[in-house]
Amino acid sequence: MKVLAANSDNDILTVSNVSVKVKDQVILDNISFGLKKGTTLAIVGPNGAGKTVLFRALLGLMPYTGTIEWRGAVKIGYVPQKLSVSDIPISVREFMLYKCGSGPHVEKCITSVELGTGRMLDKELGVLSGGQLQRVLIAWAIADNPDVLLFDEPTSAVDVDSQETIYELLNRLQQEHEITILIITHDMHVVRHYSDYMLALNRKTIFFGDSEEISNPSLLEAIYGSRLLLRKKPKEQE
Repeated sequence: MKVLAANSDNDILTVSNVSVKVKDQVILDNISFGLKKGTTLAIVGPNGAGKTVLFRALLGLMPYTGTIEWRGAVKIGYVPQKLSVSDIPISVREFMLYKCGSGPHVEKCITSVELGTGRMLDKELGVLSGGQLQRVLIAWAIADNPDVLLFDEPTSAVDVDSQETIYELLNRLQQEHEITILIITHDMHVVRHYSDYMLALNRKTIFFGDSEEISNPSLLEAIYGSRLLLRKKPKEQE
């Protein structure tokens, strides 16, 4: 397997020997990797492997040992795995205005991820479908032009057709704006088609390297304990 060096002068993020304990239980053990600007890193592993804990450490939301270094004054956007909005009585437009503020840039900010027609902008957050809500959350995350986007399983509550649309959108944003993306996912199709590098965790680092290695059956077995089948991208299907 081809394994990348964890440290490089071109890295926007360098993680060195990071460990996290919660109530004396080791959640992450000696994690190291580096990520170049404008690339996409998929973070994979079984439930309880420490993926979301790693995100929280990267965001400075929980204590850790080791070193996390972001290059320069990077601006980070974050889309959580779940966000309960059913009891929030505001429209999509009002939600975006809260982030965008006021001024001549506000309309561009509101429609930053093609949120659709004015009718959708006037809908309350609580009535949106899973796919629509994820597009709104992505718009919120990129409204102030971040350098880095963190996505914690962004399509876990979205139907298959909407999943493909969202990942195509993320891929386009990454290419057009050179945004660095870190994405937690259980979908091997996403790893193979929408990421450059892969970090496989199970409390420790199982693998860090090129995403194409996800096709290696022995690696899948090392990560999940069993061999998984990779689904085809829709345009590859007959």
